[in-house]
Amino acid sequence: MNVLEGIRARNFLVIGRVGMDLSPDPAGTRTRDASSMMVAMGGSSANIAAGLVKFGCKAALVTKVSDDAVGWYCLGQLDHYGIDRGHVKTVTGEYRTSLAVYETRVEEHQSVIYRNNAADFQMDIANVEAVDYASYGALITAGTVFAAEPSRTAAFRAFELARASGLPIIFDVDYRPYSWPSPQVAEEVLSRAGSLADVIVGNDEEFGFMAGGIEMGLSKARDLAGSSAAIVVYKMGPEGAITFFDGQEIRTGIYPVDALKPTGAGDSFMAGLLASLSEGRDMRDAVLRGSACAAIVVSRPGCAPAMPDTEQLEAFLASHPGPTPV
Repeated sequence: MNVLEGIRARNFLVIGRVGMDLSPDPAGTRTRDASSMMVAMGGSSANIAAGLVKFGCKAALVTKVSDDAVGWYCLGQLDHYGIDRGHVKTVTGEYRTSLAVYETRVEEHQSVIYRNNAADFQMDIANVEAVDYASYGALITAGTVFAAEPSRTAAFRAFELARASGLPIIFDVDYRPYSWPSPQVAEEVLSRAGSLADVIVGNDEEFGFMAGGIEMGLSKARDLAGSSAAIVVYKMGPEGAITFFDGQEIRTGIYPVDALKPTGAGDSFMAGLLASLSEGRDMRDAVLRGSACAAIVVSRPGCAPAMPDTEQLEAFLASHPGPTPV
């Protein structure tokens, strides 16, 4: 299986949640002082899908939402961003679509995520077995999908079906402690998912977590690149990233900006990286374009609405002095 060939099909199957984001308006307002809120689509997988579509790729989402006003909002937003929602199903009862209340501020930033009885965790094997994997080029998912059942078993089944159809598996570690029953379960499950993935993107803390200690994270990334994964991106926040690809270790910097908020950077990085690789760009250029997308998103309100398109990315690159040296 050629991983880059699958990405170049520019047609992605994305597994994982879509949710509603609320953020106090205007930017800088604390939640406790809010009198009005900006509302937008959120959820890691949906954000990645939105970013990809803005770059001219196709993306379909597989998840569940609650059959209520919040779930319907999310369905409408998927349509708004041009994300195929043919595999997004509704669930009734006490399950609820995720809600995030986060501040558009960096100092003393607060993000409050409501994930009790989350609807997306009700995605089951029947949902993933209903997908025609051969009609897509690659599968993408983020770590949260593995945090609870039946979603966990369904996601691993999707990996099997994707592999059988020759699709590369792209995995954003995206460790969120509040979603997991314990760190031990998370370490075991995320490590298993990582060992099955062809492309792995995570930060130093996430790789360290999978390895059993942050000081072992870089070795873990290097080991995965040497054993099972074709591309491993080890992100280090302001220190940039190290990308393991084709026997190389590619070091890249970041694009410094005046950040409004810390949220959305990882989703935008993933979308920018994959869209750039899908255009046939070389790995260093693709990683840097992903980094530029992350910089754009943290400098704007919202997550999905802040994702750049090609024209906005090119304008940013043309006006920015360039990435930090490595």
